[in-house]
Amino acid sequence: MKHIISVLLENEAGALSRVVGLFSARGYNIESLSVAPTEDASLSRMTIVTRGSEDIIEQITKHLNRLIEVVKVVDLTEASYIERELMLMKVRAVGKDREEMKRMADIFRGRVIDVTDKTYTIELTGDSGKIDAFIEAIDPAAILETVRTGSSGIGRGERVLKV
Repeated sequence: MKHIISVLLENEAGALSRVVGLFSARGYNIESLSVAPTEDASLSRMTIVTRGSEDIIEQITKHLNRLIEVVKVVDLTEASYIERELMLMKVRAVGKDREEMKRMADIFRGRVIDVTDKTYTIELTGDSGKIDAFIEAIDPAAILETVRTGSSGIGRGERVLKV
C-alpha cells in the first residue's frame, strides 16, 4: 500500500543524506521525495512516498524518529489528507495533433505553458493518480520529455505538523 510520510527535520547539512541512508540500508524504496524549508528557516519539511505493509511503515517511522535531526514524523495516509504533484510534459504538437494535445490538456485541467512550431509544454497538477491517468491518455509516441516533482502532502482540517 502507498504511504505518504511527512517529516519535520532540522534544516542542516547532511540531514537528507541520513534519511535516505536509513531507507537504503534497510532495503526500503522511496518512490518520490521532496524537501523544502518551512515557515521556520531552521526546519525543513520532507515528504516521502513509499510502499509497504503497516508493519514496514511502522518500522520506517520508528527508525526516522531515532534520527537526531528529525523533529516529528507523520504518516499522512492514516487520516484525511491532500496530495499534489506537478508535472511538466513536452509533447509533439504538429498538424492535427496540436488541437488534440490542447484538448487533452484542457480535459485534465492542465495548461499549455510553452508553444513552438512543433511542441507544446503542458503543466499539470493534481494527485499522482491524475498525473498517471494523463500520461496513459496521451499517445506515447507524442511524449518527448516528462518531469515530475513527486508528491507533496498536507493533513486536512485541523491536522497540522508543527513542533
